[in-house]
Amino acid sequence: MDFDVYALIRQLILLAPPFLFAITVHELAHGYVAYRLGDPTAKNEGRLTMNPLKHLDPLGVLAFIIMKIGWAKPVPVNPGYFKDPQRGMLLVALAGPGANVAIAIFSAFLAHLLILIPILPLFFLQPLVGMLVASVWINIMLAVFNCLPIPPLDGSKVLMGVLPPDVAHSYARLEPFGFILLLVLFYTGVIGWFIIPIIQFSNRLLLG
Repeated sequence: MDFDVYALIRQLILLAPPFLFAITVHELAHGYVAYRLGDPTAKNEGRLTMNPLKHLDPLGVLAFIIMKIGWAKPVPVNPGYFKDPQRGMLLVALAGPGANVAIAIFSAFLAHLLILIPILPLFFLQPLVGMLVASVWINIMLAVFNCLPIPPLDGSKVLMGVLPPDVAHSYARLEPFGFILLLVLFYTGVIGWFIIPIIQFSNRLLLG
């Protein structure tokens, strides 16, 4: 039992930094793109920051610890500020997963570089490479999970950005039931059946 506890602690030490960084950049990307498109809501609420405490969702953190799928507190966005609200929401939605994909690619590059050119002491190199490898997996997971077209995930916003306005408006009404739908799909294994092969393939592609 003690071994299991220590193993869990070591795992959390390796996973916590890349997870916090991933969700922070994900939400910051949403808020920054919205700000660039004219929406100051995230900035006014102090969400354009790299401080992870501003973005943490306790339930999302708990879900990551237990199920290895987590999320952050969504950045507030007011599409009323956008010249083209539908296009604006599409760009804002794509920003989060796009940022995670970029971090995954960069993390994989650094991991390969450190393995090929081990310029750091081994006691420091091993955990750092471990964090970078974890960062690849975590960021791919966040990108793929958030691209599911289920409200309120980013994928639903992307879908609403390409649907006819009346259909998108009707689809948006599903958002209050989205979390329940996600739980049902997760516990029935549907989400895992769909996203795990994509995550595994992407992980192998980047890390070899």
